[in-house]
Amino acid sequence: MIRVAIADDHEIVRRGLRMTILGEEDMELVGEATNGREAVLLAAAQSPDVLLLDIQMPEMDGLAAAEKIHTDHPEVNVLILTSFDQDAKLYAALQAGVMGYLLKDTSGDGLVAAIRGAAQGVPQLHPEIARKLMGRMPAPATPLDELTGRERDVLTLLAQGNSNREIGAALHLTEATVKGYVSTILGNLHVSDRTQAALVAVRYGLVDVDEM
Repeated sequence: MIRVAIADDHEIVRRGLRMTILGEEDMELVGEATNGREAVLLAAAQSPDVLLLDIQMPEMDGLAAAEKIHTDHPEVNVLILTSFDQDAKLYAALQAGVMGYLLKDTSGDGLVAAIRGAAQGVPQLHPEIARKLMGRMPAPATPLDELTGRERDVLTLLAQGNSNREIGAALHLTEATVKGYVSTILGNLHVSDRTQAALVAVRYGLVDVDEM
């Protein structure tokens, strides 16, 4: 049996969660709390497998409660269930060590599945929250990130088949300066010759293959 606890200051929300949990054969409700402080005490007293926790509650908000529960009782998997999808609250909750972040428009079946997943230690995110996090992820690093703007200019012309002299003429640089840039580019890209450098430029979209 999955032992579930509820912490929400709205009685109608607790009633709906209670009915959902009691309707599942593999779940039992081990307690309810109406504020963050009660949620911390409930986690200590009952050690539920999953604690459904609202963020906005009196006496101690859900984020503070989640952090304390995670610190004192890491075996309790906290699932935030809230109406708030603001970035600040989302990242604060993740930093507090919660197992998941769900919005209250989650369907009953979705909530039940999330509880089962959280009980097994699998992180749970509402689809909208997952999209928000993915949209915030930085672009993957590429070897080109190691190059300065001028080095990219040189690499572009190199990949297009220009000689050092032609690159120098195009960028108003001496041939010796271009040679120095090319050497630095090969080192930063970890390649041994101009052809390999050109292939890197194509692979990561600096130039089109038809320009080579």
